[in-house]
Amino acid sequence: MKAEDALALYTVLCEHGVRVWIDGGWGIDALLEQQTRSHKDLDAFVALDDLATMARVLRLQGFFLKVIWSENRWVPHDQRVPLIGRAGTGHEIATAFVLMDGLGREIDFHVIRIDTRGFGTPAWECSLAFSPDALTGRGVILGSPVKCLSAAMQMRTHSGYPLQPKDIQDLLLLRDRFGAEGRDLAPP
Repeated sequence: MKAEDALALYTVLCEHGVRVWIDGGWGIDALLEQQTRSHKDLDAFVALDDLATMARVLRLQGFFLKVIWSENRWVPHDQRVPLIGRAGTGHEIATAFVLMDGLGREIDFHVIRIDTRGFGTPAWECSLAFSPDALTGRGVILGSPVKCLSAAMQMRTHSGYPLQPKDIQDLLLLRDRFGAEGRDLAPP
């Protein structure tokens, strides 16, 4: 996922009112305000209330469903949602999935419910909680501001699974720049 593509996809979603926070490798690079490595995809969190708009916008951009993650939880929705909806007795939508387009660009989404106080609750199978400050990260991609998870929340979302060397490098950069605390990290 090139920087130009990551920024263009983030921008088109925001222009349509979709609340999205960049996570993962691009989220860390955004916080660092520089690209430190190449990225396979764009990881993002999206607000549950904005899923219908997000799916319509990305379908028009040529995206299709690539995979639904094992931690997915199907949740009821009041309307049929393209790409991530499943029909049944009612309408349900996926909450942890990857969309891909014909160019091979991938966006890995996880869905959060945002309450009136700004707290986020994962809609997928997850025990994390997102305090309002977890969603206040501000970063830069190609000189443009983007919303992302805070450095502390980036550290928390990179837990519960074995880290690859690139993940360790990312987290060490976060720790060095922001003093973000997290799991024990051994240099790659």
